[in-house]
Amino acid sequence: MPKLKTNRSAAKRFKITGTGKIVRHHAKSAHIKTKKSPKLKRYLRSSEIVKKPDEKRIYRMLGL
Repeated sequence: MPKLKTNRSAAKRFKITGTGKIVRHHAKSAHIKTKKSPKLKRYLRSSEIVKKPDEKRIYRMLGL
C-alpha cells in the first residue's frame, strides 16, 4: 500500500501529544474580540483534546 499524503490544512491545525492524543485550538478566537467577554476570550486561548469520534478521521488526514 502506498504512503498516505498528509493533508496540509490539517497538519497546521492539529498537533499530536506525547501520549498520542490530538490537540486543537478553539474556533472564533481570531478577530472581532470587542464583542466577546473577557471570560470567553480567556477560554478560547486554551487548547482542547479532540473528541474520540473525530480522532480516526484526523489521524487519517495527518497521514498516520
